[in-house]
Amino acid sequence: MKNLLNLIVILAISISGFAQDKIELNLGDTVPEFSGLSDNGETWNSTNNAKTSFLVVYFYPAAMTGGCTKQACAYRDDKASFDKMGVTVIGVSGDEIDNLKHFKESYQLNFPLLSDAKGTIAKIFGVPTKAGGSITREFNGENFLLKRGITASRWTFVLDKNKKIIYKNADVNAAEDSKKVKEVIKNYTNY
Repeated sequence: MKNLLNLIVILAISISGFAQDKIELNLGDTVPEFSGLSDNGETWNSTNNAKTSFLVVYFYPAAMTGGCTKQACAYRDDKASFDKMGVTVIGVSGDEIDNLKHFKESYQLNFPLLSDAKGTIAKIFGVPTKAGGSITREFNGENFLLKRGITASRWTFVLDKNKKIIYKNADVNAAEDSKKVKEVIKNYTNY
């Protein structure tokens, strides 16, 4: 009986600890300050964007892959529109910084990409992650092994100037994500 009671206590503590580790932010929640190393090797901090009206934080699985490239290029192509709307866009993945440099240069991406190799930023937002991996891609005629510490699920968040979540999408269509986010922001500013 004593062993059964000990087992129940251990299970209860384990479940309680697991529940505390699984935080998921939702609409209306305020996102705590976060930072990460960007593609240029410098620290990007969410507090440095106080001048913008909106912050789009999109998580993607891996640089230089099909869906992730479509998503990034759509944000690149919509940058002028986002600038007019007072929107800052950042992409976050588990890729190493060198991967992000290659990705940004290969597709002329015009917004910061953050390396979240340990999943720290993903954890803040409650974005599911799984083990990292590696792929080989050609860049300027040379093959590179692109490694990532974690693989994040494709989720997108829009934060207002107070860092409150006004939009969350956990079922992102990569090619349509930028268009959907613009629509959400336009509708939000019409109120």
